[in-house]
Amino acid sequence: MTEQQPLLKTTDLRKHFGGLVAVDNVSLEVYSGEVVGLVGDNGAGKSTLIKMISGVYHPDGGKIFLEGQEVHFGTPMEARRQGIETIYQDLALCENLDATVNIFLGREPMRRQLGLLNVVDRKHMLAESETVLSQLDIHIPNLQRPMRQMSGGQRQAVAIARAVYWNARLMIMDEPTAALAVSEQRKVYELVHTLREQNVPVIIISHNLQDVFAVSDRIVIMRRGRKVGERMTKETTSDEIVSLMIGVASAAESKGSTAA
Repeated sequence: MTEQQPLLKTTDLRKHFGGLVAVDNVSLEVYSGEVVGLVGDNGAGKSTLIKMISGVYHPDGGKIFLEGQEVHFGTPMEARRQGIETIYQDLALCENLDATVNIFLGREPMRRQLGLLNVVDRKHMLAESETVLSQLDIHIPNLQRPMRQMSGGQRQAVAIARAVYWNARLMIMDEPTAALAVSEQRKVYELVHTLREQNVPVIIISHNLQDVFAVSDRIVIMRRGRKVGERMTKETTSDEIVSLMIGVASAAESKGSTAA
């Protein structure tokens, strides 16, 4: 039986800012259909790591592989063209525009009008937006309302739908439930499960361990720029994860650091 190849693999990624080592030789694997929680205290290097994967920062050392091929991203757009979509806390949505425009922002389909002019094909945008939202089991009344009139959970759903529509191969979510009501947090959990069912792997960064335990298959723990542990979610506890994050369980840390 052939061993499954990781969709994403990093080997010995490093990044420093002057004398500060933000990420120190971090190796990571993410497989199709898997949800990986990335946790650590403030300053652990989580955001710097995902920004190297998503093309925001250039690594100072190490390699990134996508489906076995080494990749180099000069910009976030280059990473997006390869199917790596990152949803940050601010969601990068235009609050004055509606959901359909946000899903197609910068990539609007055009049609000929009167045989002379190219105009934005809003009918096509609406139909495609409804299709992808239905695919994700997302129900938003009146997609043509401005985003500022939608709830936090609805805005999060539109950001996820945009990534899925443009063929995300890997989804990275940075604090996806921050500032959401409990009912909206549950909807985000459901969306992550839907992505998993569609074989789209997800990396979730969260300070909320309840989020991580609710949706992840595996948890990667960072501290002071290094990966100090890795656990299958079903085989660990929040107490063990916290111990690894703050560095008070040397025996557990040794076990986690050598995990395959």
